[in-house]
Amino acid sequence: MNDRTTLDAKDAGPPVLTVSALNQAVANMLERSFPLAWVSGEISNFTRAASGHWYFTLKDNAAQVRAVMFRGRAQYAGFTPREGDKVEVRALVTLYAPRGDYQLNVEAIRRAGVGNLYEAFLQLKEKLNAEGLFDPASKRAPPVFARTIGIVTSPQAAALRDVLTTLRRRAPHVQVILYPAPVQGEGSAQKIAQAITTASARAECDVLLVCRGGGSIEDLWSFNEEVVARAIAGCAIPVISGVGHETDFTIADFAADLRAPTPTAAAEMAATPRVNWLAALEAHADDLTRAIRRRLADTSQTLDWLSRRLVSPSTYIAHERLKLRELQTRLAHATRTPLSQARFALTHLQTRLAARLPDTRARRVLLADNGRRMASHMTHHLERRRQALSALAAQLELLNPQRTLERGYAMVTDAKGRLVRAPKDLHPQQTVTLRLADGTAEIGIASVQPTLE
Repeated sequence: MNDRTTLDAKDAGPPVLTVSALNQAVANMLERSFPLAWVSGEISNFTRAASGHWYFTLKDNAAQVRAVMFRGRAQYAGFTPREGDKVEVRALVTLYAPRGDYQLNVEAIRRAGVGNLYEAFLQLKEKLNAEGLFDPASKRAPPVFARTIGIVTSPQAAALRDVLTTLRRRAPHVQVILYPAPVQGEGSAQKIAQAITTASARAECDVLLVCRGGGSIEDLWSFNEEVVARAIAGCAIPVISGVGHETDFTIADFAADLRAPTPTAAAEMAATPRVNWLAALEAHADDLTRAIRRRLADTSQTLDWLSRRLVSPSTYIAHERLKLRELQTRLAHATRTPLSQARFALTHLQTRLAARLPDTRARRVLLADNGRRMASHMTHHLERRRQALSALAAQLELLNPQRTLERGYAMVTDAKGRLVRAPKDLHPQQTVTLRLADGTAEIGIASVQPTLE
């Protein structure tokens, strides 16, 4: 019996998912697989709902994606986008489960482009990306328990103090090695790349932090140089980039194995707490928070969608009444006009018929007279025919053989049914049939004696 149960379980096949469960699983996968990222594009189909939420499409020359920015985030945007605006949005890739639509949940938005530096940034990014330096498959995860952490930054940078403070708080047992390098100014990019190469060659640490505090794009330009990106990509140990503030992105962020929004966040990513179950608990809490936010976001979007579709009953009834009146008018016109036309045509035809109808009274009198004369003629003709028929019947009755038999005569026939007319037709031992008035009789002839008259 156990073998049969196991066989049935194997034959049952994979479980069947509902649409809701499928969309929920896809949403979870998207949110876990795609962290917060900056996406650039052109604004299209921008709509601001009564609830304050923003709905729009972000597109470029080859593709487009739906996006939503909820009121709590939109109020801090600093400007209201218009159709055709080129923007950059910091968004989470998610799924609107009720419709199964893939969309971006936007948390921040800014205008795209800051002049020639930004153009150079985009060109270098495209070039290195085409070479495969940003390939996600080549990214390495930092170790869960790092014993030694290397830091590439300026000894005088405020970012270094923030990183050291965070590391002492989260993992006081971790050893820190500083690879000093200027983070701003002429020649700083080559020195940053040299420090990264030195850390890679020495292999003294488990993970390397490349960090700097916030600033303008000019201040952060050392981390947008090709030499720094290639040094990070060629580093033998995992690299975490923590350059600038949360909204700042550099080429170093794309080349690194992991990008942190701030130097402090980079330190937090490098120094994971030693208690595994606490990390798991935090992950579950994040999952629950995302699920609640997604549910609230989906419900809010559904509410906006339903509110746009909702029509006042009184308005709907009034509209339907107008349609009903219009249909009644059209129906009355459609029935009245053909009826009037038919009546007019009938009257006209009746007038024409009356004018052309001949006087049939004389013809009717003549027809009645002819009918009477024909009936009288037929009566006389039938009477004459009856009299002739009676005479012929009487004559036929006189010639009826049955009447002759009734007067005492008989008819003699031989075996073949032929009439016997003379004695010579009779022979001894012959059987003949004698037909009388009231029937027939079979007679055998013993002898034949002709009689002379």
